[in-house]
Amino acid sequence: MAYRKLNRRTGARKALFRDLVTDLFIYERIETTEAKAKEIRSVAEKMITLAKRGDLHARRQVASFVRPETADTTTGQDVVQKLFSEIAPRFSERQGGYTRILKVGPRRGDGAPMAILELVE
Repeated sequence: MAYRKLNRRTGARKALFRDLVTDLFIYERIETTEAKAKEIRSVAEKMITLAKRGDLHARRQVASFVRPETADTTTGQDVVQKLFSEIAPRFSERQGGYTRILKVGPRRGDGAPMAILELVE
């Protein structure tokens, strides 16, 4: 199997990835299950690589992926702007490996293994 299905249909899984990647770029650190963190890592790194390219096409590709509106006052355009102006320049000298997964322990309710996914400094 090439990827984890996470017991979701395709649309729900893509929406989950969009939400988690958007939150990762807003807060630069999220706590989720280990399986989700491992899947989100590859998507987030591709978005950062696009942002490092910095051209209009890359900006539109990222804007089409991130969530257009969030629960708080941050919009999708704010997230794209932050990614291109703050996050991507931070990794300009780095070839890859923009994220880090730290294992936290089991979740209290169901014992699912939890992890923190964060952007590397």
